[in-house]
Amino acid sequence: MSQRLQQLLSERPFLLADGAMGTNLFAMGLMTGEAPELWNFERPDQVERLHRGMIEAGADIILTNTFGGSSYRLKLHNQQDRVREINREAARIARRVADSAGRPVIVAGSIGPSGELFEPLGALTPGGAEAAFCEQAAALAEGGVDLLWIETMSAREEVLAAAAGAAKTGLPFVITMSFDTNGRTMMGFTPADFAGFAHAMDARPFGYGANCGVGAAELVAALVNMSSATKPDDIVVAKGNCGVPYFVEGQIRYDGTPALMADYARLARDAGARIIGGCCGTTPEHLAAMHAALSSHVPGNKPTLTEIAAKLGKLTPGTEACALAGEAPTGARRAGRRRREADAAF
Repeated sequence: MSQRLQQLLSERPFLLADGAMGTNLFAMGLMTGEAPELWNFERPDQVERLHRGMIEAGADIILTNTFGGSSYRLKLHNQQDRVREINREAARIARRVADSAGRPVIVAGSIGPSGELFEPLGALTPGGAEAAFCEQAAALAEGGVDLLWIETMSAREEVLAAAAGAAKTGLPFVITMSFDTNGRTMMGFTPADFAGFAHAMDARPFGYGANCGVGAAELVAALVNMSSATKPDDIVVAKGNCGVPYFVEGQIRYDGTPALMADYARLARDAGARIIGGCCGTTPEHLAAMHAALSSHVPGNKPTLTEIAAKLGKLTPGTEACALAGEAPTGARRAGRRRREADAAF
């Protein structure tokens, strides 16, 4: 574990991760179809501005502008031969901003999914995926990141490939999956499945959890399901979207207010998360509200489905069923009450 990360974890009951990269860059002028990663060269001032805004809002961890920085994703923009250059520069930008913050700030190297399907559904092989993730991870390490942040995964094969590639750098790494299909990933993995899987991996993640998905309510419910398989010393990560997305004049917006994201942060903490941030739609303003909420919050009992829905919005039936399985009630009466709550919500 890096010295900065070890120091923060020993001093803080929670760490605040940053908010969205892509949606904030779109608000700054990035056009649909453009690669956000190229702004590390074309508009580095804007990338720095966003990092700085997240730190000023209270972020202890900032993610590099490299979500689509693997050769598979960069190939969509004919930039697949620039993996090392792009990822290294993104890490250097984030490192520069973090080091000027006046307090310890962790730089995490963002590694998103390849966007490809594994054999036999697609052409991607485990060896090819691992090599691509290793190439990206090595460039991020060269640029000075403290840890690697593997995010928005949906398939266990890709989790294994990304972890194997990241492990070769010697840096700690986090893995988060996106549970966006009735409480499961696109490939059918539940949060509890993932927690058990993370414990059994040869290349063990430093932390694991959930990011993105449908909205803040669904993500907290995923944490509740995950808690049935977590261990006391696990570092659980929550990085939920800022409410639910909707379209306005052809553009995606998110309905989450700073107050809603403050509630989300508190509920995520109660559900067991130690690292909490925001994903799509989360601005520095939202993050500041989350920081204030967490700084004054005394963690309570794991939230019920009723509490989650009341504060963050309605859950899908599949997510409710998964979350109910993770509530681990302490008595038949309590279990029956919670089953009735779930039945009523359907």
